[in-house]
Amino acid sequence: MGSKPKAKTADRKARIAEMRRAEQARDRRNRILAITASAVILAGVAGGGWYLLDTANEKEKAKAAPVKGEQTWSDLSQNHVQKPVDYPMSPATGGDHHPVWLNCDAEVYTKEVNEENAVHSLEHGAVWITYNDKAAEADVKALTEKVTKTPYSFLSPYKDQSSPIALTAWGHQLKVDKASDPRVDQFLDKYVQGEQTPEPGAACTGGGMA
Repeated sequence: MGSKPKAKTADRKARIAEMRRAEQARDRRNRILAITASAVILAGVAGGGWYLLDTANEKEKAKAAPVKGEQTWSDLSQNHVQKPVDYPMSPATGGDHHPVWLNCDAEVYTKEVNEENAVHSLEHGAVWITYNDKAAEADVKALTEKVTKTPYSFLSPYKDQSSPIALTAWGHQLKVDKASDPRVDQFLDKYVQGEQTPEPGAACTGGGMA
């Protein structure tokens, strides 16, 4: 009779021991799963961080690069003069200019403007968009709408240019055939108050008219 209680006690201890081993095994599996999941999350965050960093770097490189097809000029003079200037490029991208700037804060001119005043506006960081009689009426309308929504930009006709449309900033110029050319927005994004601006933050209102 005495052996039966002992056998039951041994069986109970064995079951308890087995349950403890199973619980310990579950705990180990859970720890392993938690560590693995954390590693995956950290890797994902790190990878995402590198991706975001790489994307930002690519955007900065794209912004620093010149717009495809643009022409550039350097060492342009900045003297104030009150006489006509014979600029070597059409339209002018910089050089000596009138002491009074042309109003250039989303301004649309329907007649040709004084070039010496316009160059002063370029010095203040404006982009000057011009068109000749080869530009389609729809393109002129599209450019008008774009300029009226873009501070530090102005639009005017300019007969003596080699392309239907030209975009000019201080020391930089892009000539295109259509207002829908994606480089139009690229040029505006890059050069409206861009790094090329000799006098960043200078006013584009309160100057002369046409």
